[in-house]
Amino acid sequence: MTCYNNANVSRIYLFESVNAMDFSLNQEQLQAQKMVRDFVAKEVIPVIGEWDRKQQMNPAFLPRMGELGILGISIPVRYGGQGFDYVTLGLVCEELERGDTTLRVVMSVHHGLNSMAILQWGTEEQKQKFLTPQARGEKYAAFCLTEPGAGSDVANMTSTARRTGDKYILNGEKMWISLASKAHHFLVVAKTDPEKSHNGMSAFVVTSDMPGVTTGDIHGKLGVRAGSTGWVNFENVEVPVANRLGEEGEGFKIAMSCLDNGRFTVAAGATGLIRACLEDSLQYAQDRETFGKPIGHHQLIKQKLAYMQQWYDNASLLCLRVGWMKNEGLRNTRETSMAKWYATDHSVQAALEAIQIHGAYGFSDEYPVERYLRNSKGGVIYEGTSEIHQLMQADYALGLREDRPVRCEMPAYDAEFWQAEPAMAVGD
Repeated sequence: MTCYNNANVSRIYLFESVNAMDFSLNQEQLQAQKMVRDFVAKEVIPVIGEWDRKQQMNPAFLPRMGELGILGISIPVRYGGQGFDYVTLGLVCEELERGDTTLRVVMSVHHGLNSMAILQWGTEEQKQKFLTPQARGEKYAAFCLTEPGAGSDVANMTSTARRTGDKYILNGEKMWISLASKAHHFLVVAKTDPEKSHNGMSAFVVTSDMPGVTTGDIHGKLGVRAGSTGWVNFENVEVPVANRLGEEGEGFKIAMSCLDNGRFTVAAGATGLIRACLEDSLQYAQDRETFGKPIGHHQLIKQKLAYMQQWYDNASLLCLRVGWMKNEGLRNTRETSMAKWYATDHSVQAALEAIQIHGAYGFSDEYPVERYLRNSKGGVIYEGTSEIHQLMQADYALGLREDRPVRCEMPAYDAEFWQAEPAMAVGD
């Protein structure tokens, strides 16, 4: 198994190197940002309100994102990806959620929680078999951790995988799974030794065509209505040992490393949602007049706009820091948690202020700000509630929490490796 080990990188290095951070974007990052911004402006924003009302996912979005290379944006070229860095991944997620949260959710589960996990923990065979078609957009992927009775309390999961010979027998149900009914590949965490709590979990790549796998959609959600959210049931599913990701008993560590990547995409997306609220509110404040002048000239409206600008700037900087740390190969669990907590909390606040600025129009779906509010609420719940992140940050500050090295660290960004074409086989 190919593992990348950047363990025990000193925090002193982080504080010394932070002075060398360059906040300017290079041409490759700007090009990727523009490509996604154009896609959202031309193909998403004009139609997303209609699909939100239908509470259905636009069937054109996933294939189009695959065609544009978005689904494998920061996966190495040799594995079917585009070879961009982690900062670019954050920029892409911001642009997608500027249009609608549902598109960023796709990136969180397909790219952040699944593909990056296979890149980090997978064997070369697993990367070729599962990661490559995912990065190319030929297959869609999901992440299965949450259960009907186990969310933040991961150790309370009841799904089991019992080994028998060269396969595992998987049983259980996962709930609130994004892309549940769309995905071809599921990264599933289940208990292989129920007596060992966190150390008794293992991770597997399960395909939707395996006998015993059934899926369904959840309807009636407050927000993210134009996306796919559902459940996945496993009944005596035979999973080959070759599909186990990492070693037996590493499932909890793998899941937590997945969340580091997923939370980064959520934070970057929430930053885009703050920007959507700000941009729409600025336009409305200039167009709408009361008492003989645009409402943007009233001091209390200015205050709301100023706060939104502050929240966007802060969230953007927090996400850029995480992207930079990931590029450098630095452990970023604390920083990612902070970015996710701050950006999602303030996306809710920005949406509330945007509705207030729009007045009665903000209370209807004539303007998108009411959708922004409904969508923003999910961000403070999934991938660690705001309360969980508050506890994490307090424990870091008190010295009660310390990040321990894992056997396979997320690889630092290496442009030469990421952008190199795969070696041609003899005879090709």
